[in-house]
Amino acid sequence: MPQRHPTQPPADGPQSGQIGRFEARRPRKDLDIARIAQRQHGLISLEQLRGLGISKDAAGKRVAAGRLHQLYEGVYAVGYALRTDERRFMAAVMACGQAAVLSHRSAAALWRLHEDRCASIDVTAPNRRGRNPKGINAHRDGALTAADRAEVDGIPCTSVPRTLLDLAAVVPVRELRKALSEAEVLRILNHDALWSLIKRSRGRRGVARLRMLIDEIHPQTKRTRSEMERRFLRMCERARLPSPEVNVMLDIGGRRLKPDFLWRDADLIVEADGRRFHDTDSAFQSDREREQRLQLAGWRVSRCTWEQIEREPQRLAETIRGLLALEPPTGLKADK
Repeated sequence: MPQRHPTQPPADGPQSGQIGRFEARRPRKDLDIARIAQRQHGLISLEQLRGLGISKDAAGKRVAAGRLHQLYEGVYAVGYALRTDERRFMAAVMACGQAAVLSHRSAAALWRLHEDRCASIDVTAPNRRGRNPKGINAHRDGALTAADRAEVDGIPCTSVPRTLLDLAAVVPVRELRKALSEAEVLRILNHDALWSLIKRSRGRRGVARLRMLIDEIHPQTKRTRSEMERRFLRMCERARLPSPEVNVMLDIGGRRLKPDFLWRDADLIVEADGRRFHDTDSAFQSDREREQRLQLAGWRVSRCTWEQIEREPQRLAETIRGLLALEPPTGLKADK
């Protein structure tokens, strides 16, 4: 029997001497797939596979061999098909294309704000068209801004304010109230961002309900008459100023007046003037008469503007701090 040279390939193998290169190429691709999947909760898309030189047919062969597991059209689990919540969420987002984000109940569950008992997964995409993948409740919204987007555990999702707004449209009030409370407990609720979103979402489903609950959770904002006053309260909180009474009724010489902000111990009242309501001849006259009555009753009255609250909050806060530190004048006030 003829002896085979040790370096000669077997009779039934390739005779070109390229077997080593063919075998080395496969592990490198598997390694590239693993690296991508590691960042995506063990998932990879068909588009990403094609970027590695793996066609749809080749991906199908990997599925048949059990090396990939198809979860949605064009979305595969690598190595094993275990379905954790994070993997389900990530797969649904990937199935809806680029720029898609987890939203509504599902995003609330990801943020740990709400227990999602729905079988389908909520995803919002800017230009979602066509049939929805099975098990996905796809929403179309081309108005998503950068502020509406976030990422949790590597999963693209709506921001906390946008999640709460979307949730307000699809769950009962009691569940929305609980989600708002959870956001505060977790310290992930930015009130300014939430109010900004509400302001630019007027007419959208859920806005009125969300605004109502915010006022319920923070009674002081419910009693204010304008967004300007709401910002004033936020400024006081950030500057750690004593909390003022808001829009309380005073009986001054038989006339009932309602100043914007009041510190009883310092005999100080601060009135916040917005141009829309105070920049008229009649308002000018009324404001001066009102101020005179308060001063005669022993109150110190200071005025501030919208521009100060919005553009110079730190300077305004220091001014109020100084006024609070001044020795109040002697005298009695009817309601004190």
